[in-house]
Amino acid sequence: MELVIAAVVGLLIGAFAVFAAIRMHEASTKKTAKGEADKIINKAKSEASKIKKDSETKSKDFETKARKTVETEINKQKAQLKNKETQLERRLKEIEDQHKHRNEENVKFEQSLKDRQERIHISEARLREAEKTTQDQIQFVQKKLENVAGMSQEQAKRELFQVLEESAKKEAAAKIAEIEEQAMKESDRKTRNIIARALARFASEYTSERTVTVMQLTSDEMKGKIIGREGRNIRTLEAMCGVDLIVDDTPETIVISGFDPVRRELARRTIDKLMEDGRVHPARIEEVVEKQKSELQKSMKEEGDKVINELGLAGMHGELVKYVGALKYRNLHAQNALNHSLEVAHISGLLAAELGYNVKLAKRAGVLHGIGLAADHSIEGSYSQVGSEIAKKLGENEEVCHAIASHNDDKHQSVLAWIVHAANILSNARPGARRPQMDSFINRLKELESISNSFDGVIKSVALQAGREVRVLVESSRVTDDQSVMLARDIIKKIEREMPHAGGVKVTVVRESRAVEIAR
Repeated sequence: MELVIAAVVGLLIGAFAVFAAIRMHEASTKKTAKGEADKIINKAKSEASKIKKDSETKSKDFETKARKTVETEINKQKAQLKNKETQLERRLKEIEDQHKHRNEENVKFEQSLKDRQERIHISEARLREAEKTTQDQIQFVQKKLENVAGMSQEQAKRELFQVLEESAKKEAAAKIAEIEEQAMKESDRKTRNIIARALARFASEYTSERTVTVMQLTSDEMKGKIIGREGRNIRTLEAMCGVDLIVDDTPETIVISGFDPVRRELARRTIDKLMEDGRVHPARIEEVVEKQKSELQKSMKEEGDKVINELGLAGMHGELVKYVGALKYRNLHAQNALNHSLEVAHISGLLAAELGYNVKLAKRAGVLHGIGLAADHSIEGSYSQVGSEIAKKLGENEEVCHAIASHNDDKHQSVLAWIVHAANILSNARPGARRPQMDSFINRLKELESISNSFDGVIKSVALQAGREVRVLVESSRVTDDQSVMLARDIIKKIEREMPHAGGVKVTVVRESRAVEIAR
């Protein structure tokens, strides 16, 4: 028990000692911290006092500088204002001087206008006097002329009109002769065209390059095989293909002659196949001809399908498509008939679209207008009539058949017929469609323009419509209206003299008067 009490007492004493030590340490720490805090506060106060003094010094310096800057700027602005006032005064003086000068000029101008008006009045009076004097002189001269000529003014007019009438009759007679000559030329041209169409359908020859096909053979031995023993092979070929085979002395060459280009193409394909095979005898020739005939028909059908698809014309009869494809082997005025028909179809479609007409129907009539050329001579009639009959037989629209029949004349009874007729003319009239010499065409235009430009007063001339018309622009100050009429006649006479084969050329003289003023 005593030990326990002693232990408890010891613990209490130890705890008190520790507590006392802690309290002493805290008091010492507080005292130290307070001293440090006082030092920091004193230092901060010292620095604050220093900063305040620096700030006051700097603010005084800034205020002094700002005052000096403002005063300098104010002085500068005052100087600028004074300078501007000086400039304004100087400009005002200049304006006053100019105004004074203008007033003086206006006074002078008004005086000159008055002088000019007086001179004009004097000139008008003199002009009236001169007109009166001239009129008196004209009357005197007329009376004198009447006395000398022994006839009155009315009699002289009648005499002059009689002379002019005789001159007009001579010119009319020359014009009639010219028209008759031109009609003869036109009839001759149309006759040649009609003959050319008939011969093309009958395969008749009018130029050698359109009726013969020259083939290169692999060897002279092959030429001998084609001729055959005693000529039996060549006779079989000619009979089966409907052409003539010309064998001359030219090595490795044979000429296929025939009016029908389809038959010539059949013969060419047959000979190619025979050369490729090497076996040439009558039975083999007949077999190859039949096979190539079938392939040629198929090829024409494919060509026709290609054109029909390009034009977007579905549902056309197969035989009509074949006739269209056969046009590939026909020519019209040195132009491929298939290309011509395709061109007419496109132009017809464009014309129909502009007129608000059925475009597909116009294209259909345009592409079929020349199918009569693909028919052989077994069908009688003109190619346009034959084409119309073929189209009607194969179920084509009545209006399309009429357009095909009448596309080459003026007997049109529908809008479609006029469209196809116009498209056919446009296609045929296109430079290059009938293979004219481009150089001669350009030279003709240049020569027409050169002749027109050679006259005085002409500013510029332009040849139009493939040389059928010439527009001439003249200077209005040098050429009067009456002179422009005579100028047109003189140009025509020079064209007739220097270009006797120019044909009908229309000369139009254009005279323009312009009044130009400029606002200031």
